[in-house]
Amino acid sequence: MFAVIKTGGKQYKVEVGTVLKVEKLAAEVNSEIEIKEVLMVGEGDNVTVGTPFVEGAKVVAVVKEHGKGVKKVNFKYNKKTYYRKKGHRQQYTTIEIKSI
Repeated sequence: MFAVIKTGGKQYKVEVGTVLKVEKLAAEVNSEIEIKEVLMVGEGDNVTVGTPFVEGAKVVAVVKEHGKGVKKVNFKYNKKTYYRKKGHRQQYTTIEIKSI
């Protein structure tokens, strides 16, 4: 069985046991969260597509860890007069899917 969920403005295809890195969620480590924004649920040829979400469907996941991604650096440069360096590290949450 698989599902397509929406979290952090992105869509992910998940199955039981899948480990994902998603945008940071406000949840404690080792706590269970319910994702109710399920766009599609399917098993084999039997597929249910929501408008926009599937009624009564939810995905239960366990929060494994929180972290920060790799640093991305932007440069602005003008010859001899000006340069600027700016960095960003995106925060993420690692989750494991327990049930659909």
